[in-house]
Amino acid sequence: METNLPSLAHGTLRKVHHIAFNVKNMDISRHFYGQILGLTELTGDAVPSTLKSLVEQGKVANFMTPDGTIIDLFWEPDLLPPHPDPTQGFTRANHLAFDIAPEAFDDAIAVLQSHQVAIDHGPVTRPTGRGIYFYDPDGFILEIRCDPESSL
Repeated sequence: METNLPSLAHGTLRKVHHIAFNVKNMDISRHFYGQILGLTELTGDAVPSTLKSLVEQGKVANFMTPDGTIIDLFWEPDLLPPHPDPTQGFTRANHLAFDIAPEAFDDAIAVLQSHQVAIDHGPVTRPTGRGIYFYDPDGFILEIRCDPESSL
């Protein structure tokens, strides 16, 4: 599809920052990701400050893959997926987050807006950085996020 609208340059999105999944049973999911898959659960100071209270309440757990990608588990015990069969797409994922340089964040927002991409919410600013949540053409939530500029 050719367009004269702006786009992000190839390589602007640097990596997957985190993947967030909704889970029905936090204990079973923590055991699966930590004990069965052998991923490192973030605890103490390794937990992002914006998630500390949710982690303490047992509503969120964070795991790190060997390449540094974070998997966030969000406890949603009452969430019923559109279809009980897990082979049906987009029933249990929360969102996929892409990392971007802080200086490119505002340009990314402008690109999304110029293409009239449906925004779920944001941009938001947190101690861990800035983010904007939006929908892909199938309704899956994506995020573009950056670290705080002061951490560079």
